[in-house]
Amino acid sequence: MTETTATTVPDWIAAELARAPQAAAQGAVRAGPHLQATAARYDARHKRVVVELANGSQFAFPPALAQGLEHARAADLAEIEITPLGTGLHWPRLDADLSVEGLLAGLFGSRAWMRQHAARAGRSTSPAKALAARANGAKGGRPRRQTGSKAAP
Repeated sequence: MTETTATTVPDWIAAELARAPQAAAQGAVRAGPHLQATAARYDARHKRVVVELANGSQFAFPPALAQGLEHARAADLAEIEITPLGTGLHWPRLDADLSVEGLLAGLFGSRAWMRQHAARAGRSTSPAKALAARANGAKGGRPRRQTGSKAAP
Protein backbone atom coordinates (compact mmCIF):
# COMPACT_ATOMS: atom_id res chain seq x y z
CA MET A 1 0.00 0.00 0.00
CA THR A 2 1.32 3.40 -0.91
CA GLU A 3 1.09 6.30 1.40
CA THR A 4 -0.15 9.59 -0.03
CA THR A 5 1.50 12.73 1.12
CA ALA A 6 0.10 16.18 0.92
CA THR A 7 2.00 18.27 -1.58
CA THR A 8 2.41 21.96 -1.10
CA VAL A 9 1.96 24.42 -3.87
CA PRO A 10 4.80 26.91 -4.33
CA ASP A 11 4.00 30.44 -3.21
CA TRP A 12 4.24 31.92 -6.69
CA ILE A 13 1.65 29.47 -8.04
CA ALA A 14 -0.68 30.20 -5.12
CA ALA A 15 -0.30 33.94 -5.78
CA GLU A 16 -1.11 33.49 -9.49
CA LEU A 17 -4.15 31.34 -8.68
CA ALA A 18 -5.37 33.98 -6.23
CA ARG A 19 -5.22 36.59 -9.03
CA ALA A 20 -7.17 34.47 -11.51
CA PRO A 21 -10.65 35.84 -10.68
CA GLN A 22 -9.41 39.44 -11.03
CA ALA A 23 -7.72 38.66 -14.36
CA ALA A 24 -10.89 36.98 -15.63
CA ALA A 25 -12.94 40.05 -14.68
CA GLN A 26 -10.49 42.37 -16.44
CA GLY A 27 -10.61 40.18 -19.53
CA ALA A 28 -14.40 40.30 -19.54
CA VAL A 29 -14.32 44.11 -19.37
CA ARG A 30 -11.80 44.36 -22.20
CA ALA A 31 -13.80 41.98 -24.37
CA GLY A 32 -17.03 43.75 -23.48
CA PRO A 33 -19.35 45.27 -26.05
CA HIS A 34 -18.04 48.80 -25.54
CA LEU A 35 -14.99 47.93 -27.68
CA GLN A 36 -16.81 45.95 -30.36
CA ALA A 37 -17.67 47.61 -33.64
CA THR A 38 -20.98 46.60 -35.17
CA ALA A 39 -20.89 48.91 -38.20
CA ALA A 40 -18.47 51.26 -39.92
CA ARG A 41 -18.89 53.61 -42.86
CA TYR A 42 -17.19 56.50 -44.57
CA ASP A 43 -19.22 59.73 -44.46
CA ALA A 44 -17.98 61.49 -47.61
CA ARG A 45 -19.99 64.62 -46.87
CA HIS A 46 -18.19 65.25 -43.57
CA LYS A 47 -15.00 63.39 -44.57
CA ARG A 48 -15.12 61.15 -41.51
CA VAL A 49 -15.05 57.43 -40.78
CA VAL A 50 -17.98 56.65 -38.48
CA VAL A 51 -17.83 53.57 -36.25
CA GLU A 52 -20.85 52.26 -34.34
CA LEU A 53 -20.22 50.20 -31.22
CA ALA A 54 -22.17 47.32 -29.69
CA ASN A 55 -23.16 49.45 -26.69
CA GLY A 56 -25.04 51.88 -28.97
CA SER A 57 -22.46 54.65 -29.03
CA GLN A 58 -20.52 55.81 -32.05
CA PHE A 59 -17.43 57.82 -32.81
CA ALA A 60 -15.92 59.38 -35.89
CA PHE A 61 -12.44 60.37 -37.00
CA PRO A 62 -10.92 62.04 -40.06
CA PRO A 63 -9.02 59.50 -42.19
CA ALA A 64 -6.21 62.02 -42.70
CA LEU A 65 -5.12 61.25 -39.12
CA ALA A 66 -4.87 57.49 -39.61
CA GLN A 67 -1.90 55.53 -40.87
CA GLY A 68 -2.70 54.01 -44.24
CA LEU A 69 -5.79 56.17 -44.78
CA GLU A 70 -4.20 59.62 -45.00
CA HIS A 71 -4.08 59.83 -48.83
CA ALA A 72 -6.94 57.47 -49.69
CA ARG A 73 -9.73 58.26 -52.13
CA ALA A 74 -13.34 58.27 -50.95
CA ALA A 75 -14.11 55.12 -52.96
CA ASP A 76 -11.31 53.25 -51.16
CA LEU A 77 -12.41 54.52 -47.76
CA ALA A 78 -16.00 53.45 -48.36
CA GLU A 79 -15.14 49.75 -48.32
CA ILE A 80 -14.63 48.87 -44.64
CA GLU A 81 -14.64 45.39 -43.13
CA ILE A 82 -15.08 44.67 -39.42
CA THR A 83 -13.07 41.83 -37.91
CA PRO A 84 -15.13 38.84 -36.69
CA LEU A 85 -14.88 39.83 -33.01
CA GLY A 86 -15.56 43.49 -33.83
CA THR A 87 -12.21 44.60 -32.43
CA GLY A 88 -10.68 45.91 -35.64
CA LEU A 89 -11.39 47.64 -38.94
CA HIS A 90 -9.87 46.65 -42.28
CA TRP A 91 -9.79 48.54 -45.57
CA PRO A 92 -9.12 45.83 -48.21
CA ARG A 93 -8.36 48.24 -51.07
CA LEU A 94 -5.76 50.00 -48.94
CA ASP A 95 -4.49 46.98 -46.99
CA ALA A 96 -4.88 49.08 -43.83
CA ASP A 97 -5.94 47.86 -40.39
CA LEU A 98 -6.81 49.79 -37.23
CA SER A 99 -7.96 48.51 -33.85
CA VAL A 100 -11.16 49.84 -32.32
CA GLU A 101 -9.50 50.04 -28.91
CA GLY A 102 -6.59 52.02 -30.36
CA LEU A 103 -8.89 54.42 -32.19
CA LEU A 104 -10.88 55.04 -29.02
CA ALA A 105 -7.61 55.76 -27.23
CA GLY A 106 -6.60 58.24 -29.95
CA LEU A 107 -3.96 55.97 -31.50
CA PHE A 108 -4.19 56.27 -35.26
CA GLY A 109 -1.15 54.20 -36.19
CA SER A 110 2.13 52.78 -34.98
CA ARG A 111 4.31 54.54 -32.42
CA ALA A 112 6.58 55.82 -35.18
CA TRP A 113 3.58 57.13 -37.10
CA MET A 114 2.16 58.89 -34.04
CA ARG A 115 5.56 60.40 -33.20
CA GLN A 116 5.93 61.73 -36.75
CA HIS A 117 2.37 63.09 -36.72
CA ALA A 118 2.95 64.83 -33.37
CA ALA A 119 6.18 66.37 -34.66
CA ARG A 120 4.32 67.84 -37.65
CA ALA A 121 1.65 69.26 -35.34
CA GLY A 122 4.27 70.86 -33.11
CA ARG A 123 5.87 72.62 -36.07
CA SER A 124 2.60 74.10 -37.26
CA THR A 125 2.07 77.82 -36.91
CA SER A 126 -1.01 79.85 -36.27
CA PRO A 127 -1.80 83.47 -35.43
CA ALA A 128 -2.57 82.43 -31.83
CA LYS A 129 0.75 80.60 -31.50
CA ALA A 130 2.68 83.61 -32.88
CA LEU A 131 0.84 85.98 -30.52
CA ALA A 132 1.63 83.76 -27.52
CA ALA A 133 5.31 83.59 -28.51
CA ARG A 134 5.48 87.40 -28.79
CA ALA A 135 3.80 87.82 -25.38
CA ASN A 136 6.22 85.35 -23.81
CA GLY A 137 9.17 87.14 -25.42
CA ALA A 138 7.97 90.47 -24.02
CA LYS A 139 8.12 88.93 -20.53
CA GLY A 140 11.76 87.98 -21.04
CA GLY A 141 11.25 84.61 -22.70
CA ARG A 142 11.51 81.20 -21.18
CA PRO A 143 12.81 81.19 -17.57
CA ARG A 144 16.36 79.93 -17.21
CA ARG A 145 16.85 76.46 -15.75
CA GLN A 146 17.92 76.48 -12.12
CA THR A 147 21.18 74.62 -11.61
CA GLY A 148 22.99 73.57 -8.47
CA SER A 149 21.59 73.60 -4.97
CA LYS A 150 20.36 77.21 -5.08
CA ALA A 151 17.06 76.22 -6.74
CA ALA A 152 13.96 77.79 -5.26
CA PRO A 153 12.07 75.55 -2.82
